[in-house]
Amino acid sequence: MSVDAPATSANLGPGFDALGLALRSHNRFDVALREDDELHVSVTGEGAGEVPLDRRHLVVRAMSETFDRAGEKLPGLDLRCDDRIPHARGLGSSSSAIVGGVTAAAALLGRTGPDGGPDRDWIYQVAADLEGHPDNVAPCVYGGYTVAYRDGDSWGVARLDPHERILPVLCVPSWKLSTERARGLLPDTVTHADAAFNAGRAALMTAAVCGHPDSLYAATEDRLHESYRAPAMPRTLDLIRDLREHERLPAVVSGAGPTVLVLCTVPDGTALPDSPEITGQVDSITRRAGNDWDIRPLHVEPAGVRTPSPHP
Repeated sequence: MSVDAPATSANLGPGFDALGLALRSHNRFDVALREDDELHVSVTGEGAGEVPLDRRHLVVRAMSETFDRAGEKLPGLDLRCDDRIPHARGLGSSSSAIVGGVTAAAALLGRTGPDGGPDRDWIYQVAADLEGHPDNVAPCVYGGYTVAYRDGDSWGVARLDPHERILPVLCVPSWKLSTERARGLLPDTVTHADAAFNAGRAALMTAAVCGHPDSLYAATEDRLHESYRAPAMPRTLDLIRDLREHERLPAVVSGAGPTVLVLCTVPDGTALPDSPEITGQVDSITRRAGNDWDIRPLHVEPAGVRTPSPHP
């Protein structure tokens, strides 16, 4: 069995711990049952030689906890991870591992959705509990653009389709930043004025992404988290400031950083592929970023986590 779990970008500027976008870059997890109780883990791509290859591996931990919830014991497994999402860059690599593990466990436990595919609603609840916040988990599970929130003892989500004129462009640096360090810089309280500002911008963000992309520049302004994280990633904030002030591009910190997300758009009635407007914007981003950033235009992933046929 194979599971593809996509990269994600959370916050999108003002939507701290709530807004998320699925991106068309995936980690693939191939899982096979063993006749014994042993666990064999291999990793290629991102994180190879860095992550543990035993029960501490995040995919295995997610699978084990999912089996525990079902009152079952995790069986012996061969787990092969082909990781394409950079680690500790603000692109949801941990959410991809957690969602991938929960999805694989759900399939082995016989939990499927109405269409015979992954039981996304159940996977979302389990994965968000494991992650502790839903902003990356939601788009990873459902794809597209998501608004995630706590709803009593469970997690709520609204999934929407982003406007077809939008193309996310990532500026991925060579250096890493842990989510824990980025979160540790946030203040315990903010002013009422800043909270009200972000509430308006977060509402505008949903309108911009889903129907009015011309409003993206204003919609991506933030006062709750980006500036507070500047000491941990000054070059990220410098690049965002440069892109916004000089290129008038809606650039934000992707998740906890240090990747920069730019939501590029084309004029109404223009197709995205090979659009000269997009090419021009990507060229401007590349020029401003310099050599220390990997510029990656990526389409939105519409489907979220999926279980395709395994590699031949």
